[in-house]
Amino acid sequence: MINNPKPPRPENNVISLLSHSESIKIFENKSDEEIWKAFDKGDEFAFNYIYRIYVVKMFQYGCQFAKDHSLIQDCIQNIFIDLRRKRGGLSTVVSIKAYLFKILYREIIRKQNKNKIVGQQSFEISEEGFSIEYSHETKLINDESMERKRELVMMALEKLSQRQRQAILLMYEEGMSYKEISVAMEFSEVKSARKVIYRALASLKDLLHEKAPYLK
Repeated sequence: MINNPKPPRPENNVISLLSHSESIKIFENKSDEEIWKAFDKGDEFAFNYIYRIYVVKMFQYGCQFAKDHSLIQDCIQNIFIDLRRKRGGLSTVVSIKAYLFKILYREIIRKQNKNKIVGQQSFEISEEGFSIEYSHETKLINDESMERKRELVMMALEKLSQRQRQAILLMYEEGMSYKEISVAMEFSEVKSARKVIYRALASLKDLLHEKAPYLK
């Protein structure tokens, strides 16, 4: 995970942010669907809440698979500008984070493909993709004394496919449900997310047993 990220700053007269404390008071106890509907109807406090809550999360997520931080910032900025322009005609959203992660991933890939066409070399997709850094809060391993086991798990994670690591990150680092993962990764069915997670965890188990059969 990227430490101390620098999220995009809103441009003057393009994205105006109101008092964050006021938006928190209004929306902290509302569902994502309610917040999104308010935003779609033109509520500036709803827009402020969404931007403030998710902009850093989006930047951190983008840094998992893209190397150019300034381009990630541009993608996020463009996403919020585009969403604001489309207010009044947005689709229903149940999980704001999953939806924003989905369109961010799509936008970064679009930019990558565009840069390839015009011959630009400034933007690269990380070859490793979706590296996962663990802290003591991490659900996969929560015993700080078991450093060796933590190292082995991280080594095993590197053996997974990029999509498997992406799914693991969304579930264990971002705390997403299978339904949210299916949205973020654009699966047509929730069971596809379950299948990817199941196979990833099964692979992790096999890899760990291979590297350290004494670990349970």
